[in-house]
Amino acid sequence: QLELAESGGGPVQAGDSLRLSCAAAGVWFTNWAMAWFRQAPGKEREFLAAIRWTGESTRYGDFVEGRFIISKDIAKNTIYLQMNGLKAEDTAVYYCAFDRYRDLPNYVAAYDYWGQGTQVTVSS
Repeated sequence: QLELAESGGGPVQAGDSLRLSCAAAGVWFTNWAMAWFRQAPGKEREFLAAIRWTGESTRYGDFVEGRFIISKDIAKNTIYLQMNGLKAEDTAVYYCAFDRYRDLPNYVAAYDYWGQGTQVTVSS
């Protein structure tokens, strides 16, 4: 079993930056694909970014436009999402997710393990 715990969310002003963290604990595989998603009220959960545990491959959602950066700290079993130039429309619950089998998938159904989410609220 793998447990994921997000942190770093909170209320911010438009234009601010925020870094989210996702700490992983439990059964471990070196071929994890690790991702960030978000879900705003009344909307579907959407893909933001993914990174592999081994190597430097990354993948981003089409609308990220360079504002979000995914990274990892192997020593801490943690992935991060650096978010810059936040906008009111970035308000959502942000989730991290891990997949054991696929190569950086960008859809919800691919991911087997999910954290509880962390709320980000951006005021304009």
